[in-house]
Amino acid sequence: MSLFSKSIGIDLGTANTLVYVKGRGIVLREPSVVAIETKSKKVLAVGNEAKNMLGKAPETIEVFRPLKDGVIADFEVTAKMLNTFFKRVAGLIFFNRPKVIICVPYGVTDVEKRAVEEATLEAGAKSVALIEEPIAAAIGASLKVSDAQGSMIVDIGGGTTEVAVLSLGGIVEPGSIRVAGDRLDEALIEYVRKTHGVLIGESSAEAIKKTIGAVHPDVQPQHTEVRGRNLYSGLPDKIILTTADVIEAISEPIGQIVNTIKRTLEKTPPELAADIYDSGITCSGGGALLKGISTLIYEETGIKTYIAKRPLDCVVDGIGAVLDDLESLSGVLSYVKSR
Repeated sequence: MSLFSKSIGIDLGTANTLVYVKGRGIVLREPSVVAIETKSKKVLAVGNEAKNMLGKAPETIEVFRPLKDGVIADFEVTAKMLNTFFKRVAGLIFFNRPKVIICVPYGVTDVEKRAVEEATLEAGAKSVALIEEPIAAAIGASLKVSDAQGSMIVDIGGGTTEVAVLSLGGIVEPGSIRVAGDRLDEALIEYVRKTHGVLIGESSAEAIKKTIGAVHPDVQPQHTEVRGRNLYSGLPDKIILTTADVIEAISEPIGQIVNTIKRTLEKTPPELAADIYDSGITCSGGGALLKGISTLIYEETGIKTYIAKRPLDCVVDGIGAVLDDLESLSGVLSYVKSR
């Protein structure tokens, strides 16, 4: 217990990293993006500043996300990014080397878990404990995960979609797929390239998804102007995309997510399935903001589906709840490693 008396919680996401300081709440919310000098590997920018460089940097600067599909793809750069975030919140905490609780997707390998641990320690943490992302999201969404009654969370993040049926403080039936927000962006880029002959960047695809993104035809139609490079003339060009275009563009990855939900339900024990039928499915993560997602899941499963009150913050809110109530929630932490 004393080990976590002064701790921070981190939602280390493929798209964004959020930091929670006990007693202060969320103190940092930055994109998980890093800009480095190509030759020296020196970090030039992290977070929002680095994201603004995406698609605009010269050859001497590489801008990328050090996490892919919810796991660390570049250990050294991830450690440097976390170290920068630690320094940014240092003025809000009373210690130099923070004790950290950090989330990992369900079902990651032991090697991937160790990579998260080592990167966090390398960044300057005094100790690190892991919490599985669906459990953190469920706690953050105010689901009663410790009860004997079953509940279900669908967390659609940047790199992974975590589906879990929970009861008595643990995951009874999991479902994890490395298809989420990033894959939706890729699908949009490919759709615009094939149907309009225009190449757009990641930032443009993300903006389209956020402004007119939808997954069900019953939502109110919208449109937006998109700028990119015409693949035939090589010159800048602009097109108009509609909500119907977005629904068609992302239908395949959305279908994969829905199928993962259905497969998880099919494997759920009958008693818990009955509980979920009564209590419904809760959606969190950035994907929960897609218009019509709750309607689509309801139509495909026949189970009432709700959007969490703070879908973008459910994971870090859940970690924060664990920090604030270790007496009853410490059991959700897998293990602790210190340096």
